[in-house]
Amino acid sequence: MNKDYPSDHIVSFKTNTFVWLALLLLLGITISVSKMRLLGEYSVLAALLIASAKTALVLAFFMHLKYEGRFLKRLIFLAIAALTMIIALTFADVWYR
Repeated sequence: MNKDYPSDHIVSFKTNTFVWLALLLLLGITISVSKMRLLGEYSVLAALLIASAKTALVLAFFMHLKYEGRFLKRLIFLAIAALTMIIALTFADVWYR
């Protein structure tokens, strides 16, 4: 462990494989939702929620956010919350025109 980077973590092959399979499963679900069109106007919302889950997996495991301190986690959460608010306001503007 390098003392300059105290949060060096080696993620196991099994964990990476599990995350990769979960990402593939979520990709399949995203494609299925887009092809079914059963959800009507909520298909975009469903796709965004699934994309958010995929983003969370990538951030947590591949970018090692899972092993970072609370300050960085809160800072990234704040940035994602701001982006979510901007997207929500954009959708609200489009829906109520």
